[in-house]
Amino acid sequence: MRPAVAQRLLEVPGGLAADPLRRFLRAHVVPGAERHLDGVHERVVPTRRGPVEVRIDLGTSPRCATVVLDAPGDVVDEVTPLVRRWLDLDVDHVSAEAWLGADPLLAPLVAARPGLRFPRAVVGAETAVLTVLGQQVSLAAACTFAGRLVAAYGTPVDTLVAFPGPQALAAAGAEEIQAVTGITGARARTLHALATAIADGLDLEAAALDPVRAAAAHAELLALPGIGPWTADYVALRVFGDSDAFLSGDLVLRRALGGMSAKAAVARAEPWRPWRGYALLHLWTAEVFAP
Repeated sequence: MRPAVAQRLLEVPGGLAADPLRRFLRAHVVPGAERHLDGVHERVVPTRRGPVEVRIDLGTSPRCATVVLDAPGDVVDEVTPLVRRWLDLDVDHVSAEAWLGADPLLAPLVAARPGLRFPRAVVGAETAVLTVLGQQVSLAAACTFAGRLVAAYGTPVDTLVAFPGPQALAAAGAEEIQAVTGITGARARTLHALATAIADGLDLEAAALDPVRAAAAHAELLALPGIGPWTADYVALRVFGDSDAFLSGDLVLRRALGGMSAKAAVARAEPWRPWRGYALLHLWTAEVFAP
């Protein structure tokens, strides 16, 4: 018999710009592992007793002050801080927005979307694998590839499937991953190298708790075949929670900055420290998700 579902109201200090977050979650849905409808997002999260399904409700208003969480009652207390981190509910957004709002380029973006949050990782290995799948392809294609991984190697939970862990992907091998997903051979080898490194001890979750470990993990990621600065920095932003991570070579960012070079983007972003990640999010959102 399944444990009864418990509900928690997650307060959001300073409020939440819900529209961009809903759009992000909807656009990144992994078929089979997630569902999103009208601001309600469902997915599997890890717990001490195993993976469970949870549901978050962001509502349908442009802003919200609370997020509704539904989870099995026996693990809801364990799941709550994980969901808060995933949705970036506890970062000091007031300070970030005050700092970034002093820049004339960012000021109107911050004013338009107060409480903009950066979705973090539920499981570090999952987000890292999805980042590799998204290299040099559209987001829709990356989600399709991810859905094939889930169908082949995921673990059924209830009505959804848990994303495959690094051990399963490491055991599969690059050729099998390529055959299952349809990604290129080079991308499959990168994904397999990443999964093997994590299975062998590259602890992305620990890196999220310790800047020294984060720096070491970032360097280890860069040493893997097929992982360059964009991928490693994106993992730093989403998985390690580095609010100052900055993807200077990102094409959308450079377009938002008027087509400047990556080197010029680094110089332009210097005044945004230590919140360059949120500056990046505001620029991305204005370019990609704004109506």
